[in-house]
This record gives sequence, structure tokens and C-alpha cells, in this order.
Amino acid sequence: MEPNMIGAYGPWAASLVGEGPARLSFRHPRFGSEDLDAWRREALDRVADLLIEPEAGGVPRAAVQHRFEYDGLLVEHLSWQLPYGPPTEAVLLKPAQATGRLPAVLALHDHGGNKAFGWRKIAQISDDLHPIMREHRERDYGGVSWANELAKRGYVVLVHDTFAFASRRIRLADVPRVLKGDLEEVRPESVEEIEAYNRFASAHESVMAKSLFCAGTTWPGVFLAEDRRALDYLCSRPDVDPDHVGCAGLSGGGLRTVYLAGTDERIAAACCVGMMSTWRDYLLYKSHTHTWMIYIPGLPRDLDYPEILGLRVPRPTLVQFDEEDSLFTLPEMRRSDQILTDLYTKAGSPDRYRGTFYPGPHKFDLPMQAEAFDWFDHFLTV
Repeated sequence: MEPNMIGAYGPWAASLVGEGPARLSFRHPRFGSEDLDAWRREALDRVADLLIEPEAGGVPRAAVQHRFEYDGLLVEHLSWQLPYGPPTEAVLLKPAQATGRLPAVLALHDHGGNKAFGWRKIAQISDDLHPIMREHRERDYGGVSWANELAKRGYVVLVHDTFAFASRRIRLADVPRVLKGDLEEVRPESVEEIEAYNRFASAHESVMAKSLFCAGTTWPGVFLAEDRRALDYLCSRPDVDPDHVGCAGLSGGGLRTVYLAGTDERIAAACCVGMMSTWRDYLLYKSHTHTWMIYIPGLPRDLDYPEILGLRVPRPTLVQFDEEDSLFTLPEMRRSDQILTDLYTKAGSPDRYRGTFYPGPHKFDLPMQAEAFDWFDHFLTV
């Protein structure tokens, strides 16, 4: 494996994290199996201190832009206004003939180096698919919109744009020319303009991250605050059973699952796909493959990355790995799986965690979706 830190600096930086369990790891000898609740409170407080979530208001007041049926589903095209930024666009899907309260899943869209799109990556509300989204769906999702497929099984599924994507993206008109060059928004749905915008947005991530640090917050803190507001709205609906709500996502959606499911007890069952490894993997080998959305300064001294998701123990947690995923090294993916296995075992609930390795590259294909949907059926349906 080629390291992304050269010479002596990589081993030195890795030594700062060390080999053993971090200070607040439940695997640390200072925590006994009987200390689960006390450990969780201490660890959650520390994560909250470092995340520095901004104030994002209360339960969003969602406006229904359109309501109609599509492919056996009732579709609500929604928007809501947070205390900052442009309105959030979202879609809600559920079986058209469903009545009463249903289990629900907050479906979290990926990053994919594509900030021009958000909810459209994993949900569809017509047969008219953008060619970039058609290609994205074929490559990463087995040719289907998985939010729709899950809704057809009897769920209320909500998909929303999060910070810096689609309706929540940075608009070129607001960016100084020194950063955007000659880019202008003229035909925002054209392939050429979308590709140009995504190149700009990728280069702009470091500016965004530095700006957020200077504002006294973090990128994970911002998207987590927005995902919590979406969860607030989902749980507030009269057609949702708030005791049977899950979340799931691939890649950037898996990252969002780690933070939301790890820190919000309302998530009764979770599925993280293609976004699980260790801080050591990012540090030594794979930081160049990842977004600034991941990082919380200081946290690796307290918890390894999989232990953020592990804060939810003993609630049901499925993690799916792709063995040829170029975003991670296989040894560190396996080490993260062992960390979660050890954590759940120590907590006395080994049957509530499952890590599954699939052949192939970075994806959430049909066999993976089938396992994830069965996982939700088992733990969220009554």
C-alpha cells in the first residue's frame, strides 16, 4: 500500500493515535461491561463538544410543493427553511394505499464527488432521469433508486438534500471570482455545467472546511444538525411510527449514518454502506480519497472512527463493506469490523451487530440492498 504521508511523518503521526483502544473507547480496560450507560454518556458528551453543531432550529415546517402518485408510491415533494442558507428540498415516499403509522427510514444520499445533486441520487419521482443520475444509479445502486424500492416494502422514506448539495449547494453567484474563475450558472441542468460545477466544488471543499473551523464549528457538525432536523420532521409525521425509524446510506450517506445513528437514540436500526474503516486508514493510506466532511479535530484521541457508530450499542447496526473498495484498505476495513464486533460483544449484544463483506468495488448493489432491507424488516416492522 502506498502511504499518503511520506517518510517518517506517517509513522510519527500514527503513533499519536497509538495501537490500543483510545481514551474513551468502550474497549478500554477502564470500562467494564457494566459501565455501558456511563461510558456512553461520557463519550457522547465528548463527541458533542468536538462536533460543535450549529443551531439549526426546531422541527422544520415542511411545505408540500407537489403531492402525487408514481409507480405505486405516494410522493410528497417537500421544502423547508433552516435558519441559514437556501431552502432544503426533499421527497417523501410511501405505499400509495398505506394507512396508519408505518415504520420509516431516513435515506441519506451519497457524496460521490457530485454536489450538484442530492436526493435525486437515490430517489426518483418520474421516469425522466437526468443522464448523470441514470449513470450514477447504474454504477452504484444496481440500476434502481433504492429509496423507492424500500418504500414499496411498506416504509415511509424521506430523502433530503444536505449541506453543500443540490438545493443546499454553494451557488456560483455567491462566490468571488478569485475562487470560481469564469464559471457561471447559465444552464444548471446541462451535463457540461454540472461537471464544471462539481470540479469547482471539489476544489472548494478545503475553503469550506477552513471557513467552518473559523466559524467555530465543523463540517460533520453542520450536516449532522441538518440530518437531525430531517429526522425531527420524519418522526413528527402522523403516518410514521417514531419508535421504528432507521437510517441508511452509501459512502457519504454511510458517513452521515455513522454520525446520526451513533449520536441519536431515535435511530432504532442503522445500515452503513461503503464507509467504514479506521482513522489509521485515513491517516496513513487514504486521506486523499476522502472528503473534508469526515473530520472532527481531536476526536481520534478519544474514539476510533467505527466507535462513533458504536456509540449506539446495543441498538441494531449493519455495516456493509466492499472488498475492492478503493476508498479504503481491506486490512483496516476488517479491523474496523473487529472493533465493532468486540464492542457489541463486550456490551452483551453480539447479535445486534453484523458486518458483511461483499466482492467488488464501492457500491450498494441489489444483493446488498436485499440484506439491508431484510435487516430493517427484522428490526423495524412489528
